[in-house]
Order: sequence, then C-alpha cells, then structure tokens
Amino acid sequence: MSRLRQGHRFPRFRRHRPTEQRIWARQLRLTGPNALCRRTGPPRSSGLEGGRSVAVVSAEPNNHYHHLAFGPDALDRQQRNGSYLAYGRHTERADDGPQRLDDRELLMIRRADQFCLATVTPNGWPYLQYRSGPAGFVRYLPETDRLRFIDLPGNNQFVTLGNLAADDRLAMFFVDYPRRTRLKVFGRGTVIEDGPQREIEIAVEAFDWNCSRSIIPRFDREYLRELGEAYQARFDGREAELQAEIDALKARVAELESR
Repeated sequence: MSRLRQGHRFPRFRRHRPTEQRIWARQLRLTGPNALCRRTGPPRSSGLEGGRSVAVVSAEPNNHYHHLAFGPDALDRQQRNGSYLAYGRHTERADDGPQRLDDRELLMIRRADQFCLATVTPNGWPYLQYRSGPAGFVRYLPETDRLRFIDLPGNNQFVTLGNLAADDRLAMFFVDYPRRTRLKVFGRGTVIEDGPQREIEIAVEAFDWNCSRSIIPRFDREYLRELGEAYQARFDGREAELQAEIDALKARVAELESR
C-alpha cells in the first residue's frame, strides 16, 4: 500500500491553559496500555446554551520518557524557561515504567526507510549510526512487543555491536520528512545471531514525538511519483466530469436548434 493511501490525520487534543491540565473526554484515549486517563470526576457545567454539560477529566501521560531524559540541569532550565509545567512536572510522581508503542508510533516506524541509531561506547561516548532499507525494514513483533531489523554488513568496525555487548541502551530517531514529523524511541537492544542474517531486537522503554518546527521537508522520487499519480487521477476524474457536462450541453443545443 502506498504511503499516500496509508496517511491519515490524528486529532489534536483541545487543551485549556497549562495550569488547568484538562482535556476534553471525547478526544482522550481512555483505555489501553498508554491510557492517559488518571482520574475522573462528575460532569462539570460547560456553560453551553441549553444547560448541556461536558465531562472533564484530568489527564497525565506516561512519564517514563521524562524520567529517562530529564536530569537536574534540564529540569532547572525548564523552570527558568517556563516549560516545566509541560514537561518536568511529570517527574514529580513515580515512574510509570515502560511505554508500549501504539498505532500512531507503529505507522511511523513501518513507513520509515531510514533512521539514526545511537548507542554508548564502553568509554561512555555517544555513538551514532545511520540505518536504511526499504519501507518496513524495521519490523514490529506483536508476540513479544518488540522491534527488530536486519543488521546489514558495514565497514566491519562492529562498534554498535560492541557497544550493545557492554551496554544494551540505545535510541532510535525516525524522521518523516514530507509530513514533518519525528519520533524518538528509547530501548534496550539485543543482537540476534542465530538466523541467516544478524538482527538487532529492541525492547522499547519510552518514546517521544518531537515538534515539526525545524524539519526541512524532503521528497524522494517514489513519494513524488505517488503524489503525481494521485493528482493525475484527480485531474482525469474532473476532466471526465467536465467533458460529460460539455457533451450534454452540446446535445441540448443541437436539440434546441433542430426545433
């Protein structure tokens, strides 16, 4: 299935002011492993005409990413910058534990034909590699709730494999350039070497969606081809409609002239 046909929009949460931290119940995911609903209360008056009321719930996201990513200095800077309410305050409660990938994250990963992979060297230095393949080369294994991809041969330095042998922590950074979205995934990697090709399997710990502000859109040939075909099909359909209208008008004119 083409990426254009796979695409769909996800509703944006309609939030009140950050200090209230409220969200409309009809737009909130209330069930499942990543459920946001923490506590509910009786419906409150919405002030709508006719006395209708809307149930308001207090929502808190899974905070495992916040505990993994935010150190004392980051939290201090958030306090001084005014972003602590949006981010750092979630570290004030106990760690919720690992997150599970949901449909939105899995769609992003299945579309990906490239990502950056970060590991940590035995000397404590960050190490970054670029990985690519056909869309879908990073696979989701529902039976284990893990990700896996084939570790294609490179320059035989084996740095990533050596890093994972000493420290299994890693990060994956996915970017969808046409749609200007990016996803960070924290996990623990295991090297699988008992099959025909070496693979790396990832137990996901946490993830976070980045803002799109700094992403420069890029379009590959396949995307442009699909986009062109979609517009051509739309044009052809409209052209056929207009031609049918023209033919009908000509027939009507000929009928009138023959009288």
